[in-house]
Amino acid sequence: MKTILIVDDKLSALRMLADYLTENGFRTVTASNGREALFVSRHERPDLVLLDIMMPEMDGFEFLRQFRKERSTPVIMLTARVDETDKVVGLELGADDYVTKPFGMAELVARIRAVLRRVSEPVPTPDVLRAADVILDKQTHGVQVGERKVELTPSEFDLLAVLMTTPGQVFNRTQLLERLKGDLFENVERTVDVHIRNLRAKLEPDPAHPRYILTVFGVGYRFSAEEPAP
Repeated sequence: MKTILIVDDKLSALRMLADYLTENGFRTVTASNGREALFVSRHERPDLVLLDIMMPEMDGFEFLRQFRKERSTPVIMLTARVDETDKVVGLELGADDYVTKPFGMAELVARIRAVLRRVSEPVPTPDVLRAADVILDKQTHGVQVGERKVELTPSEFDLLAVLMTTPGQVFNRTQLLERLKGDLFENVERTVDVHIRNLRAKLEPDPAHPRYILTVFGVGYRFSAEEPAP
């Protein structure tokens, strides 16, 4: 049984979400702010976090900053804000998806299942991808650049796996969105740019001049298979 950590400062929302998710076969734990959520996550080790943004003491953005230093557990933001900038900020901090309030409970459960399925579904061969001096191991969810190990969120890992499966192939943003989220995800193409920027910050020696994930202007992105210069 998968455990969902629900983080929201409104008691009525916590109860409603907990009851509905429990009825749909999940185990739930709750927290009313980001500080409490960090404590709960360390003890309960949830499989996924549902995260409200506007909360006292520690808001959702600050929780995400701290949480991503410790774990790569998938996070779905629950936000009443309609400004795309807020959504992009959350994705930059490592969120895997977001749902805008008000939302349908059935849709929320579908998104939860989709994210969990991406993380846990059996991985087709090859299990280990190598391109340039980057190694991606799907079995262990590990990534290594040269001798350096890199920690990625589930969405960042999935995106890198797509690019590394066929080095040199150019993927446009729509293709990458479909590979990442499927039909459930709201097609905001900036999402891909955010994840690419995050990946470059973690992989590249100089993110401003990438050697691995290259931009094909007017088209999309590709992974370079060329060996880096010594």
